[in-house]
Amino acid sequence: MTLHTHARPRDLDASLLRSWPLPMPSFDADKEERGHVLILGGSREMPGAVILAAVAALRAGAGKLTVATGNSVAQLVALAIPESRVLGLAENEAGGFTVEAVAALDPLADRINAILIGPGMQDEAATARLVHALLPRLQGTETSIILDADAMGAILHPPSGANPPFRFGVPVLVTPHAGEMAHLTGIPKERIADGDDRLALEMALRWNAVVTLKGARTVIATPQGERWQHEGGNAGLGTSGSGDVLAGIIAGLAARGAELAQAAGWGVVLHARAGDRLAARLGRLGYLARELADEVPALLEQAAGDAADAASRPSGSFAGGKG
Repeated sequence: MTLHTHARPRDLDASLLRSWPLPMPSFDADKEERGHVLILGGSREMPGAVILAAVAALRAGAGKLTVATGNSVAQLVALAIPESRVLGLAENEAGGFTVEAVAALDPLADRINAILIGPGMQDEAATARLVHALLPRLQGTETSIILDADAMGAILHPPSGANPPFRFGVPVLVTPHAGEMAHLTGIPKERIADGDDRLALEMALRWNAVVTLKGARTVIATPQGERWQHEGGNAGLGTSGSGDVLAGIIAGLAARGAELAQAAGWGVVLHARAGDRLAARLGRLGYLARELADEVPALLEQAAGDAADAASRPSGSFAGGKG
């Protein structure tokens, strides 16, 4: 589906989602048809982040999962996610990965449909070097690339001899919240929300990236000038690990064949709806990020049902309801 530029961001509501259905596997599809996602992240201090993202990618429907993480935590991650293949990568003293990791990941480059880099990674400069070492190999494939957390530092730390900000040769997806956007742009955090539409679009054009600027109101902008917005969820989503889950959902949808903006839009809505379901059962504060992913399959099933009988179902039943 091609969406054209509008004077204001389009609302990610039930009507739009019904007109923008996710790629669906055939009835007899195997795991290959549902896509292979690679999650690159984790560290000695934050192994949980890559686990949260990886589980969320599977809950979003990806068929195959590979996790690449530090040698120090690889066994822990493998035990936590028995559905995954886990690769252990060499680490530096600061907890980042060395560029030798590229050699370990190279055989996967032609076999993955989406890669998420960043959850739980440490040492922004080392992470940026790794991203820039991987990009030439990945951008020669049809792999969707999602950069989260420290991996977005590739914008501030371009390859040697280049001046920041880095502009991607092929569009990637980045997922900053206001604090991360302030870090990437030098704009004070308190000013981000005042101009998030303009800022998201400006950075999408400058970086050649799909920008998902997260917050109570999330804005998605593309280098082609397309914009979407979503207001929803609840305060409970502002909890440790929530962003890792969102990034994993987006990566899982991209592995299934959703274009980057579509994966981001659907991911934001599913993440918010999952928070609403948990809030209805447990209360708005205190539910855990790891509980969000468990809500996603039922929400996807509900969305598929809504699309199937859209002619008879009242508008707003998925994105507007409380589930």
